Amino acid sequence: MILNLSDLSDEPLHAQISRQVRAKILSLELTGGDALPSIRGLAREQRVSVITVQRAYDDLEREGLLHSRRGKGFWVAPVPKGRKHTMAEERFVEALKELVAHASAEGLSATEMRRILDELLGKGAKK
Repeated sequence: MILNLSDLSDEPLHAQISRQVRAKILSLELTGGDALPSIRGLAREQRVSVITVQRAYDDLEREGLLHSRRGKGFWVAPVPKGRKHTMAEERFVEALKELVAHASAEGLSATEMRRILDELLGKGAKK
């Protein structure tokens, strides 16, 4: 599995793994029933500790995106399409809350933030 992890990021490594695997599931790159690499295998491949991968897999299992069988491994859980959309929306809202708080603290108005978001969405639509 190809992941892009960075020791230079403020985001912990286990969170980077969780985020990237979650994105692969929500974008349907990984679908229900797909096997994931073993904890040791992914740790070796990504050059991180086994505990780091275990935390990431535990987070995803709590979210209902993975299921496991002791001694057998981890698989992508079947998640209804509507639930995937809801999860993506919830994560987007949480990320925006933090960005809006930072932008507001730095003096940007709601109007300026809307203009910037509209510009970004317009650029995304052209791609």
